[in-house]
Amino acid sequence: MARKYLIETFGCQMNVHDSERMAGLLEQAGFEAAEEAADADVVVINTCSVRERAEEKLYTRLGELRMLAAEQGHDPIVAVAGCVAQQEGEAIFRRSAGVADVVVGTQQIRRLPMLVEQASAHRGSGAASGGRRAPDPLLALDAYDDVTWPLGVTRRADPVKAYVTIIEGCNEFCSFCVVPYTRGHERMRPKADILAEVREAAATGHREVQLLGQIVNHYAAPDDPACDFSALLEAVHAVDGIERIRFASPHPRHVTRRLLETMARLPKICRHLHLPVQSGSTRVLEAMRRRYSRDSYLDLVAEIRAVLPDAALSTDMIVGFPGETAADFDDTLSLTAAVGYHSMFSFKYSPRPNTLADKRLPDDVDEAEKTRRIVALQALQRGIQSSLNEALLGRTVDVLVDAASRRRDTEISGRTSTNVVVNLPGPAAWIGRTLPVRVERAGPHSVWGRIDNGAAAPSL
Repeated sequence: MARKYLIETFGCQMNVHDSERMAGLLEQAGFEAAEEAADADVVVINTCSVRERAEEKLYTRLGELRMLAAEQGHDPIVAVAGCVAQQEGEAIFRRSAGVADVVVGTQQIRRLPMLVEQASAHRGSGAASGGRRAPDPLLALDAYDDVTWPLGVTRRADPVKAYVTIIEGCNEFCSFCVVPYTRGHERMRPKADILAEVREAAATGHREVQLLGQIVNHYAAPDDPACDFSALLEAVHAVDGIERIRFASPHPRHVTRRLLETMARLPKICRHLHLPVQSGSTRVLEAMRRRYSRDSYLDLVAEIRAVLPDAALSTDMIVGFPGETAADFDDTLSLTAAVGYHSMFSFKYSPRPNTLADKRLPDDVDEAEKTRRIVALQALQRGIQSSLNEALLGRTVDVLVDAASRRRDTEISGRTSTNVVVNLPGPAAWIGRTLPVRVERAGPHSVWGRIDNGAAAPSL
């Protein structure tokens, strides 16, 4: 009987894609996917360290696996991967009380099957060392500059959209961000490898491709000096079978007029731009090392509106950054209202290990004030989103269906080009199709509609 694996993923799209790669590596090694930890021979916890309490989430989950072994006698090999693995390293072995067998960093995930086999061999040898783990910790954290991946390895979890990494790591060193320390310096994938993966995704029925990179719009092809991010978008646009192209996350200071004009010219590129601002205060932006001001950001938004008038903007926002005053926060509220974001990821500041802010800036905004500020920001944003979604009432929008409802067998959902979630009645067989949907009801986070009466429903 084949051994089974389970991968549990915390964090961003890049972590999701890393999990798809690890799944493919384990399946190539002869493993099959399991539905839950109680059935798995190997449990991989793929972690994120960007947000608050990331480490606590990991150790809570390791404690649950310890209880599984104690109560049910099921004791799988446990591997910790991702950004917390890179950040914490050998400390995970010390704090997990013998639960973790393997710790593998962000740049070493291709070694996962070998490390799992080593841990399994130690278990099979009778644990002569007197402990669960091998005598030498199975730790892989070294930097690895080769960002090429062989075709056919990735086991894509989504039948409609395919993640394709184009850049690994980051050189920005924003003062709040741990990514340069957990994912390493910026490394560009060859254009040829990216296009081969996009073509493979199209050939396996994926209709949408999402290009990933910490600063995705900083791309420059190492194998083609003439290929910047705009040229890469043009090349991906030319791939048959791909209907939609998204990318995340661009940095505002690398958004160029050329990129905006490329987006306007190529219809497959979705009319949605994630434009992380982090704060509406120039003073706070300087402390964050974002290298743009409030005014220059708003000038960029005005340029986007001029070139891409139908584009939706989304953003990331941090409240309670060290030194943020009430006036600084008012700047964040006013900028949010001025831009009119279609969606926002907002967070209370929490110090991240090794970052410049953690080392140099006191976390001097108290927790109650952080909570008050984020509640106010989210209330403002919820109202903006409700208004924007209500503006769609009575309109017909093209929806790429990408999921079936977990609550209703007769409901499916998808997204517009502007990234609005649309729910509608229909069978799961419509997943992967682009449908005209007339919007009948709107909420702050999604809208509801039906197939347009003027358009024929697709055949089953």
